[in-house]
Amino acid sequence: MAQTVILNASVRERAGKGAARAVRREGRVPAVIYGDKKDPQTISMDYRELMKQVQTGRFLSTLVDIDVDGTKVRTIPRDVQFDPVRDFVVHVDFLRLGKGARIAVEVAINFLGDDDSPGLKRGGVLNVVRHSVEIMCPADAIPESFDMDISELDIGDGLHATDLTLPEGMTFTITDRDFTIATIAAPSGGAEDEEEAVEGEEGAEGEEGAEGEEGAEGADGAAGEGGEE
Repeated sequence: MAQTVILNASVRERAGKGAARAVRREGRVPAVIYGDKKDPQTISMDYRELMKQVQTGRFLSTLVDIDVDGTKVRTIPRDVQFDPVRDFVVHVDFLRLGKGARIAVEVAINFLGDDDSPGLKRGGVLNVVRHSVEIMCPADAIPESFDMDISELDIGDGLHATDLTLPEGMTFTITDRDFTIATIAAPSGGAEDEEEAVEGEEGAEGEEGAEGEEGAEGADGAAGEGGEE
């Protein structure tokens, strides 16, 4: 299951743009905790401590226990805002998780068995349609990742949602179709393309030969008529 991290925070007494800028000048990031039918709580967090978690690439699917001046609140990050020019974090939204909460999260997929895949051995290419899938699951049981086996896939084969068995209590957020996760695509410029090219060339040569014969007959005919005149 996904790990839980602890981040320290302090209460922000004032909200608004001016107060947020003042917090950032102190090397901290303004944030808010909301949800669970409670009032939003404005907080600030140490920039470096927060960035270590953001840069893992799994921040939005990580449970975060926020220690707000000695009181721990279980949350999950729901939005991270970046400065459009300097690309650093300027604000974070955390969803407060109550007991028994279920949430939608993106879970990464690992593809295993590429060394044994007959399709890849023949020069095919793994075409990943979805590097992760969104599921509904208990907040205290978020999977770290899912593994999918491609060792038996040939060119033209694929993996779909029904090929991934979810743990009990978890469901896909997409329920109206058996969506594609990955396929083994034919190589561009492969043997099949070369065969088609050869057939095309042979057909073109045949057409050119027919046109040449017709042209020769026309020339002979024209010469005979001229001689009679």
